[in-house]
Amino acid sequence: MLKEKKTFWINAGLILLVVLISILPLFIVKDAEFGGADGEAEVAITEINAEYEPWFEPFIEPASGEIESLLFALQAAGGAAVVAYGFGYLKGRSQKEKKVS
Repeated sequence: MLKEKKTFWINAGLILLVVLISILPLFIVKDAEFGGADGEAEVAITEINAEYEPWFEPFIEPASGEIESLLFALQAAGGAAVVAYGFGYLKGRSQKEKKVS
């Protein structure tokens, strides 16, 4: 019982830490633009070689930045789901093997 209580508080503290790390920059850094790496790479390439031409263009250009963010978030959620399923599968298989032996 004591170990479960200790684990709960450790998990609660870690979740709070993740939330703080995620939200604090929005309040600490006023009027900041939180752009992506693609935009920064474009600026850096243009500074190095102003005549650079991209090799290809995107097949589909999202209608707005919000849709682009939504697609990125869905991609991240899908990847997280696959990783979580993998960990869950391995944990379940491990527990099953412990019961059999």
